[in-house]
Amino acid sequence: MNEIFRDAHDLLCPVCGSDLSLASRTLSCPEGHRFDAAKQGYFNLLTGRGTVFREDTADMVASRAAFLEAGHYEPLAAAIVRLAYGSTQTDARTKPLSVIDAGAGTGYYLDRVLRSSPTGSHAVALDISKFAMRRAAKVEHALALVWDLWRPLPLAAGCADVLLNVFAPRNGTEFARVLRPGGVAIVVTPLPGHLGEAAKALGLLGIAEHKAQSVTQAMGDAFTESAREEVTFPMSLGSDQAMALALMGPAGHHLDAEGLRASLETTGIPSVITAAFRIQVFLRS
Repeated sequence: MNEIFRDAHDLLCPVCGSDLSLASRTLSCPEGHRFDAAKQGYFNLLTGRGTVFREDTADMVASRAAFLEAGHYEPLAAAIVRLAYGSTQTDARTKPLSVIDAGAGTGYYLDRVLRSSPTGSHAVALDISKFAMRRAAKVEHALALVWDLWRPLPLAAGCADVLLNVFAPRNGTEFARVLRPGGVAIVVTPLPGHLGEAAKALGLLGIAEHKAQSVTQAMGDAFTESAREEVTFPMSLGSDQAMALALMGPAGHHLDAEGLRASLETTGIPSVITAAFRIQVFLRS
């Protein structure tokens, strides 16, 4: 677990809502509720019935980590970092930031943001998948929590300067509650043409039209969209990389890896695959 966390940075107990404090790998509240860190360093705060949603599996997360760490989405990561800091107040480059990554996955984008942030910045990574949080727990200055984004977030009101939401559910009401006034939410969604050349060959799910409007509606009236940017770039992928791309996202829940590999050996992989994303920046009113 990261040494930076001598306190719990505005965490709330998911059982009673009291403040959580951190001591020796245990989160606890005054009412006696305790949550021990897993050996990989993350905390699972889901209690009772847990969640009805499917978490990303170990294989899906491993595929995502391999693909991202190879740098294939580097242009997207660079744009997220630039917009995160270009959209905050003028002192953001010198003031330590509090960051929330809602749907953090492996923590790849959060790590990039924190590496560019002022000394003393810290973050909370939230994701429903314990396999993802095992990796996000390795991000410097980040506390990784297994949590369902459709529940009230276990975080104090107005505790964050920046919220990242990359290919993840958008709980606009809770995002507005935990962001301070003037804070920003960076929301990333795929454009309709994302991976279009390879969608059929890789068995990928389709991208809905009018995604930007649905994102704005989901964020709610507490936010004003202050910037929008499209990031597109070509990728040339080998068979292993294309397999990782297919298996790391929602399609990974139903794709058969061996069957997909056999299919790709027959059909081949397009020489160029276009990655296409929309980044929307929302200002907390």
